[in-house]
Amino acid sequence: MNLKKSICFTTAFILLVLVMALAISKGAVKLSIGEILNVLRNSGNDTNKTIILDLRLPRVIASAIVGMGLSVVGAFFQGLLRNPIADPYVIGISSGAALGATIAIILGFGLFGINLAAFVASLITVFIVYAISKAGTKISMTTMILAGTAVSAFISAIISLIMLLNHEEFNRIIFWTMGGFNLISWKSLAFAIPIIVIGALVMYSFSRDINAILTGEEVAEHLGVNTERVKKIIFIAGSLVTAASVSVGGIIGFVGLIVPHICRIIIGADNRILVPFSAIVGAAFLTFADTIARTILIPTEIPIGIITASFGGPFFIYLLINDKRKSEGMW
Repeated sequence: MNLKKSICFTTAFILLVLVMALAISKGAVKLSIGEILNVLRNSGNDTNKTIILDLRLPRVIASAIVGMGLSVVGAFFQGLLRNPIADPYVIGISSGAALGATIAIILGFGLFGINLAAFVASLITVFIVYAISKAGTKISMTTMILAGTAVSAFISAIISLIMLLNHEEFNRIIFWTMGGFNLISWKSLAFAIPIIVIGALVMYSFSRDINAILTGEEVAEHLGVNTERVKKIIFIAGSLVTAASVSVGGIIGFVGLIVPHICRIIIGADNRILVPFSAIVGAAFLTFADTIARTILIPTEIPIGIITASFGGPFFIYLLINDKRKSEGMW
C-alpha cells in the first residue's frame, strides 16, 4: 500500500473514532469526553452510565456496523453486476424486510420479533429472486435486477394495502421503512453483528476474483476464476449482510450507493483496497447521519433515511451530470 492510500486509511479511521465520540457525547443530555471515559472505566455516575451504556453506545455501534455492512455490500454488488448504480437493495431485500416488519408490527410482536421477521422475510424474498434469475446452473445478473424490481413493486403494493387497513400502526410502519436506530437494543446487536461481520469477511475474501470479473467474465474464467461460484457466494453473503442490517436499522437508502462511489474516486477501484476503505467510511457516514437525525430537532427525532437521502440525492445527481459531461466530451 502506497503512502497516499495509507494516509487515506489513517484519516478515515481517525474520522470514524471522532464521529463515534461525538455521537456518544451529543443528545438531549450533553456529555463531556471526560464523563464518557469515566463511564467506560466504570467510574461514572449511574445516570451517565444509563445514558451511555444503555442508550447511546448500542446505537453508535449499530449505526457503525450497519454503515459498514451496507457499504461493503454496495461495493461488491456494483462490481459483480458491473452496474455503478447497484446498491444492497437492488434485489428486493429491503421490500421483503419491510413486509416482514409490517406483518410483525400488525401482529403486535416485540422489537426482537420485528427484527427477526424482517430478517426472515428478506431472505425469503432473496430466495424467490434467486429462483427466478437462475437458468440451469447459471445466474443471469440482468434477470436478477429485473426480478428484484418486479418483486419489490409487488411487495410494496401489499405493504400499502396493509397500511391502508391498519391506520393505528401507520406511523410505526412508516418510521421503520424510513430507517432509524431509536429502538436498538444489545439483544438486536448480538443477533446482527456476527452475521454482518462474518458476511463482510466472506465477501472480502473474493476481492481478487471480483477484480477479475470486472474485466469481463470470459477473461476472469481464463484466469481461473469460477465466476458462477463467486456470484452465488457474493449473492448469498451480501443478502445475509443486508438482511441483518435492515432488520436492526430499517431501510436506510443511499449508503450502499454513494459511499463506494466516493471511496472509488478517492482510493481507486481495486476491491482489495476499496472494500475495507468503504467499510470505514460507511461506518463513519452512517454514525454521523444518525447523530444528526436525533439531535437536529431535539427532542424530536427524524428518520435517518431522510438524512442519508439529503446527502445522497444531490451527490447522485452530481454523478449523473458529471458522467453526462464526460460522455458529451467524447464526441
